[in-house]
Amino acid sequence: MLPPRSRALVAYALKLTLAPAGMSQQDVDDLRGVGLSDGAIHDAAGVVAYYNFVNRMALGLGVELET
Repeated sequence: MLPPRSRALVAYALKLTLAPAGMSQQDVDDLRGVGLSDGAIHDAAGVVAYYNFVNRMALGLGVELET
């Protein structure tokens, strides 16, 4: 089982990835509640958004993994 901080980050990343329009202040408050600073929350959002962006670009362009 993941510790509370890690579980909160995973939940945030999943929601931002799968249902971005459903994000709310409560999602940020949940991360603050497990001890993340605003800077750490900003970094988490950036990493998740960038990862999703790169993957969607690769999928949209038909990029295939090298063997």
